[in-house]
Amino acid sequence: MLPRWPSRAEVRYLERQAMMLLGMAWRNLWRNARRTWVTTAAMTLALWVMVLYSGLIKGYTRGMERSVRDLEVGDIQIFAPGYLETPSLFTTIREPLAVIERLEHAGLVATERLLAGGLAAAHDQSAGVSLRGLDVMRDARVCTIARAVAEGAWLEPQDPKGVVIGRRLAKGLGLRPGADMVVVTQGADGSVANDLYRVRGVLGPVSDGTDRMAVFMTQSAFRELLVMPHGAHQLIVRRPDRMALEVAATLARQAAPGLVARTWRELMPTVSSMLDSTSSVVLVVLFTVYLAVAILVLNGMLMAVFERIRELGVLKALGFGPWDVLWLILLESGLQTALAVAAGLVASAPGILYLSKVGVDVGRLGGTAVLGYAVPTVWRGEYSWSSLRGPVLTLCFMVFAGVIYPAAKAALIRPVSAVRHV
Repeated sequence: MLPRWPSRAEVRYLERQAMMLLGMAWRNLWRNARRTWVTTAAMTLALWVMVLYSGLIKGYTRGMERSVRDLEVGDIQIFAPGYLETPSLFTTIREPLAVIERLEHAGLVATERLLAGGLAAAHDQSAGVSLRGLDVMRDARVCTIARAVAEGAWLEPQDPKGVVIGRRLAKGLGLRPGADMVVVTQGADGSVANDLYRVRGVLGPVSDGTDRMAVFMTQSAFRELLVMPHGAHQLIVRRPDRMALEVAATLARQAAPGLVARTWRELMPTVSSMLDSTSSVVLVVLFTVYLAVAILVLNGMLMAVFERIRELGVLKALGFGPWDVLWLILLESGLQTALAVAAGLVASAPGILYLSKVGVDVGRLGGTAVLGYAVPTVWRGEYSWSSLRGPVLTLCFMVFAGVIYPAAKAALIRPVSAVRHV
């Protein structure tokens, strides 16, 4: 049997019932205005705090992820088999330019890196260094390490004897832009390779390894120093913003058969887990704060129900059903929640504007590194309708959970017992 559509008269009756319940719920809210204002203010304050907090945490995680990926790591890195387990000067990608061409044909952007260890000396100081040769023009499309130069300037292809070094290495060797530095290492042909270089620039905070050991040089200077005319040790790959990381990883593996492709999450599982767990912390804080609000709502609605037991009994005796009473109580809390949501979002607007544009300068507090990786010194929040949706929906759910018991208790009141209630 097909379901019967309600008639026009039945629809009008239901509309009148709904409007009547809504009007009664609104009037009931202001029978005890002080309690209504206190409950609404608590919900508004909780929503205001959680909107700003969740946006700040989202901005922190996105900022750190961008810092890690943009400066050096990229989205994906490609190596020759065995290099990750045992890095060696001789374990190279044989035809890096051909692989880069296939990656770019797949919609990705890539650059090659040459890696080696060595010893740097200046004045009467020396330190172990990590030599990193790169194609200056191509690298600029993939990494933003050039923007991290704090003193001096970045590499220039026309200056093969110029290098850029990490800040702690510069401090340890007593180097400034313009100073000379000797680099000693072993060439690919087994010879002792050494040369004199001029410091073009000193990097700001990047990561612990880069700050202590990094020496960036042009690809031509690296190949000349280490007698390495062909091959590359590492390819750094970036994906378009709208492409998912796993999709990009699949494309990279298809473009580099026989090589090892790893996403930044696989290369840095500790950082990845920390960023993921931060989102879980937001949910825990949301639940904890809103649980206190739910208890306040539960207490307020229970008081309202007990104050109106005789009135609710009379309503049920006049024909109100359990569902009508249930909806009446739910509407009262719903109206309070709607007021709180509107007030909370309006109150959050100045904070959202300030935190997203100006942010919090954590550099003044000295907190510029997490897990050995530099984070932006200005902590800005990231806000969108999707980031607002979480705090608002969680508030509505917790309020509903807090009011369902008083509403059910009111719905199950017996008219005879309620009328005799003192």
